[in-house]
Amino acid sequence: MSKLFSPLYIKDIKFQNRIVVSPMCQYSALDGFATDWHLVHLGSRAVGGAGLVVVEATAVSPEGRISPDDLGLWKDEHIEKLQSIVSFIESQGAIAGIQLAHAGRKASIASEWKGGKLVSPDQGGWQPVAPSPIPFSGDYALPHELTHTEISKIVHCFVTATKRAVKAGFKVLEIHAAHGYLIHEFLSPLANQREDNYGGSFGRRISLLEEVLDHVKTVWPENYPLFVRISATDWVEDGWDIEQSVKLAGILKQKGVDLIDVSSGGLVPHAHIPIGYGYQLPLAKRIRNEAEISVGGVGMLTDPIQMETILQNDGADLIFIGREFLRDPYLPLHAAKRLGEDIEWPVQYRRSK
Repeated sequence: MSKLFSPLYIKDIKFQNRIVVSPMCQYSALDGFATDWHLVHLGSRAVGGAGLVVVEATAVSPEGRISPDDLGLWKDEHIEKLQSIVSFIESQGAIAGIQLAHAGRKASIASEWKGGKLVSPDQGGWQPVAPSPIPFSGDYALPHELTHTEISKIVHCFVTATKRAVKAGFKVLEIHAAHGYLIHEFLSPLANQREDNYGGSFGRRISLLEEVLDHVKTVWPENYPLFVRISATDWVEDGWDIEQSVKLAGILKQKGVDLIDVSSGGLVPHAHIPIGYGYQLPLAKRIRNEAEISVGGVGMLTDPIQMETILQNDGADLIFIGREFLRDPYLPLHAAKRLGEDIEWPVQYRRSK
């Protein structure tokens, strides 16, 4: 059997294959509530044979949304619709995961098809927050510098959102610490210029992520996988880099994190990122080898033979796929055929196999 379609066990959870639907914002929520779009979008990828389907970045507070159209899990009423989505995903043999996030200084921006511009408070937006009062760019708002009390409240929001994720039935939790959002902003000296115990040295800059994990673990089941997505490098001099990511990964492993979802960039708009097939894979492999922790490979991965090669060469443990899943909801079914694997199809579709 190919490695791509071999099962993987993490703690008590069995993934039927190594193919993951990467969390991708749909900007289709209403006041944080999932809609039928999310059910069909995520459900169709489960029908298509994914081993793990990760729900998009889900805000732990209203101010933690990227846009007014983001998913949220800041109130109990959000749970019911997510429960139905989880139930359907699991009915297709896939595992349902969720990514919890806070947008930080990149918040209060309109969805791309609504212009992608700053949404002011009088237009339904809100005041973004950050470790330091440094805007993402000239088109973004000047963020409010978080106080210690406000930081504690955000940590609490991650905890309460995690409790709701458990009630909704999710079996995998991913903390979003990448792409220039709040936790990544604390990690990088380009966005974090604090002089207190949250800024300056490496140990202080990672303290928010550590606090979030320490508190989330008190309510997340010990037998369920815990992932963290990071940007392994800012691709900018004097920013967060791969050396710090390797060091962080080792610390996260000791804290009980099961897998690092290795992405990159997103912190500053002027970064020169060498985008192309597999451009982030060397980052993932280095973290895997040096920190001795499982990793997810992500970024421009489109071909099943390439995916299989990555796994065979120990470059990753899971393959996270984003845009290719937008183009092809049934990617795993097609990939199996390409690799000569005879896998189960949904019974409703077997006559076309």
